[in-house]
Amino acid sequence: MSTWLVIIIVVAAVLVVGAAAWFVIAGQRRRRLRETFGPEYDRAVKEHESPREAERELSSRVKRHSDLDIRPLPATTKDRYAQEWALIQEQFVDRPAGAVVEADRMLVSLMAERGYPTEGYDQQLADLSVRHANALRHYRAGHETLEIHKESEMSTEDMREAMKHYRAVFEDLLTEGVKNDGKQASGNRGLGDR
Repeated sequence: MSTWLVIIIVVAAVLVVGAAAWFVIAGQRRRRLRETFGPEYDRAVKEHESPREAERELSSRVKRHSDLDIRPLPATTKDRYAQEWALIQEQFVDRPAGAVVEADRMLVSLMAERGYPTEGYDQQLADLSVRHANALRHYRAGHETLEIHKESEMSTEDMREAMKHYRAVFEDLLTEGVKNDGKQASGNRGLGDR
């Protein structure tokens, strides 16, 4: 066999092995991102021009999150927030709109106490998505109701729904994305607590 034929075969083999390795690594990264972000992965893919772009953004969220000092709450702080939440829910009977505003304020306060930056709603969503992906749909729904309420009168039923959404986020943040059985909720895997 001539030398040039051997070189062509070796180069082709290296290209095939390299392509196969690239596909395996990309598949593993995609699977990890899907496990970590759950439904947020699909949302990101829909919002971007390509899955690769979405995966790049989600990977940058993971990197930013790893630089944050996210900390669990001491039991006394959890109890204090649980008591505050109970008061907000009680106030809903007489002042539904005020209770929704207070619930939103309290979530931002809880995020800050856990170590999440609170510089803006979109950044809050991005930062929460890494460990609390399943709670994001609730946060979006509650926040959207609050924003609509600022512009027009909302029904008590709409505000009740907002409170239910905010409660889901509150419980997820308070329990650090861990269900009562001690397992991380699906869509919140891959990074565990520090």
